[in-house]
This record gives sequence, C-alpha cells and structure tokens, in this order.
Amino acid sequence: MDQIKVFNDLHQGDDLLMLGNAWDVLSAILMEKAGFKAIGTTSWGVANTFGLSDGERLEFTKHLNVIKSIVVHVSIPVSADIEAGYGEEPAAIVENVLRTADVGVAGINLEDSLKSQKGLRDMVEHGKILSMIRKALDSRGYHDFYVNARVDTYFQREDPLSETLERARVYIESGASGIFVPGVADEYDIKEMASNISVPLNVLSLPGLTDGRTLKEWGVKRLSFGNAFSDQVIAMMEKTALEVLQTGNTKRLYEGEHYASEPV
Repeated sequence: MDQIKVFNDLHQGDDLLMLGNAWDVLSAILMEKAGFKAIGTTSWGVANTFGLSDGERLEFTKHLNVIKSIVVHVSIPVSADIEAGYGEEPAAIVENVLRTADVGVAGINLEDSLKSQKGLRDMVEHGKILSMIRKALDSRGYHDFYVNARVDTYFQREDPLSETLERARVYIESGASGIFVPGVADEYDIKEMASNISVPLNVLSLPGLTDGRTLKEWGVKRLSFGNAFSDQVIAMMEKTALEVLQTGNTKRLYEGEHYASEPV
C-alpha cells in the first residue's frame, strides 16, 4: 500500500481528517483500533515518555526510533512531528527529513519556530529550506510526500493573521503540501485562512475549539489534538497512583470495564 498516496487522499475528500496524535506504539495501536484513519506523532508526548519536555531536547535518533516503531506496528499512514527539524543549518534539517521519510512515514510536520532563541525563522529563509526538502524528497523517490508546514505566528505575534497568510503563501510556493496553524481559535481568522490558503488547512484542538463538524463548515480539512490526549492519560495515572498510595488500597486498579481479569 502506498501510504503517501493514502495520506494525501485523506486530505482531499469531503470529510474532516481527524488525526490521532500518538506518543508510543501502544497509543498508536489503540487509536488505529478505535478507527482513526491516520496517526500523527506528538513530539511533546514522545519527549514526556523519556522524562523530557518538548523543544528538541530528546536526541533525534531516539525520537526517530519511536516514530519507526509506530510505523511498524500500525497499518495506517503516519505523519511525524519533527518540530523544527532538529538542526541549525538547512542541510542538517533536510537530512533529518530524509531520515524520517526512510522509516516509512507518509508525511511530516515542520514548524517555523526557532529553537535556540525565541522567534520565528525568516519566512523567505524557511521557504528556501522547504524548497530544499521538496527537491531532496523527490530525488529520493518520495514524490508527493506530505509536508505540513506549521506556522507558529499565533504563538508569537500580537496580530498574526496577515503574517500567517503571507507565510502560508511563501511556504506553499516552496513546496508545502498543507498548512498547520496551531493556536488559532477565532472563527473569522479560521474562515479567512480556509478561503485564502490553497492547500489543506490544519488547526489544533483547543478548549472551545473542539467540534469537528463546525470546523469542517469553516473550511478546515484536518484537526489535530497534539499532546492533549497524552496529557489526559498522564493526569489520570498521577491521580490513580496518588489515590492508591494515600489510601493504602489497590481496589481502584480493579474498577471499570477495562480491567484485565487474567493476571499478567
């Protein structure tokens, strides 16, 4: 199965693509079992499994090994969140994208935030990096590999809409397959983006921005929930662990319909 084609097709239909953001093999398998059509890794969630915070603090090879393990264990397309590319120089970013493609993913998320300092990479410079990435992918045989260009203006700008649209235009001209704008929540802004961006628009689920049917009506093609699911799982584990310790009673572990009756 050509996972790159399958993944591209999921962005072109009438339905909203709800991406299952996984952080390890088990979470990916369970999301596939639940019926998600594609997996997107969450760098935040992956980093947390190693006791680290997000922001390219996890060594790239370790991060890539997690992504590879997910790809091996699911039959649906996987898109890899590789933050800003784990490199200061364009050549290093391009090489890391190729290494990621080589493990079998159908696409990547690549953001325009800087990691060594606050701010965004110059849009023209970032566009050149995207062009280099597209050329390198094509040369390696990864035609139509899905490059989701993440625009971080809503995290770092006071009045971000116009710059977001300009960055989107540059990134699309440079070979981006889709545009991801995390942090946007305003209906007007989202509709403006959907109307003026010529490739599929991806937004991030937020409190108050959760209804896929509404987002579809606004023109959104892809909805991600990032680290929200992994955060919920962590919070539940912390709460349960504290309850068991404080009560001195493990009864809580055997409640609910999902308890495995056979000891393992």
